[in-house]
Amino acid sequence: MPIHIYSEDTSVGKIDQICGDIWNLPEQLHTLEKWLAASQPKLQPGKYVADIGFMIRRGATGGGATIAPEMMRSMADLGMSLYLSEYPGEAEVACED
Repeated sequence: MPIHIYSEDTSVGKIDQICGDIWNLPEQLHTLEKWLAASQPKLQPGKYVADIGFMIRRGATGGGATIAPEMMRSMADLGMSLYLSEYPGEAEVACED
């Protein structure tokens, strides 16, 4: 499931969709971090959502995705909430940059 990025302001709505059919949370977060770095200067602070649909990684035994302080700061500065939508199944495909 792609990451859906949208504004809660209905006059703006959808902003972007990244990661295509990738369900691997660590790769999705890495791509979202890069997207934020490139997109933050173009966006005005508001009420945004990044909705990540993910599945458990095949063979996962711990560890996983990390949200760096810089990413949290960028999201907070924009007024962006992060939705983590877990779906049944296992992911194994890497997200392309």
